[in-house]
Amino acid sequence: MPRPTVLTAPRLAAAIAELTARDADLRRVVTAFGAPPMWRRDGGFATLVLLILEQQVSLASARATFEKLAQRAGTLAPARVLALDDAEFRAAGVSRQKTAYVRALAEAVAAGTLDVDSLPRLSDEAVRAALVAIKGIGPWTVDVYLLMVLRRPDVWPSRDLALAVAAHEVKGLRARPAIEELDALGEAWRPWRAVAARILWHHYLNTVRQRRAAR
Repeated sequence: MPRPTVLTAPRLAAAIAELTARDADLRRVVTAFGAPPMWRRDGGFATLVLLILEQQVSLASARATFEKLAQRAGTLAPARVLALDDAEFRAAGVSRQKTAYVRALAEAVAAGTLDVDSLPRLSDEAVRAALVAIKGIGPWTVDVYLLMVLRRPDVWPSRDLALAVAAHEVKGLRARPAIEELDALGEAWRPWRAVAARILWHHYLNTVRQRRAAR
């Protein structure tokens, strides 16, 4: 079984060149702000915990909670997390629902039903199946893990709010696109949808101050 394609720096540059040649709107973003960086995250259990904490809250808030939880656990290893009681999770700022999700993840990794170290060798579809089997891990979490950790080139995180905001602005849409509309929009950017997402996020991050001022 061939190893899945990973987005390297040369592939990123080639993909940006191809997409900006095909799409004038993406070309304007890159002309205005330069090429998007190779954003990436380390893989493993701790990153999945952080992604769970990031669901439906700001990145800064999730990071603060993550650091408090890591401090209480000593190290974010499955056994250490499972040793924490409800009060310790609450003291770290973790909601009851997300406590259940983090515990479900820790139990799966500790029991060996989820082998996080094997994920880089799996196809996108196999990674998705392995992760969504864990309570609390849904499509958005899987998409971000595939895109940021495993650096797969054709992942399209259509449930990401920042991506929808950026697509609305960059493509000049009448309204912020729903998930189905964003999925349809992404079809034009295959096989580099993850790179198109990076370009759109680049626009979002570089214009966030303008949006705040407008409000």
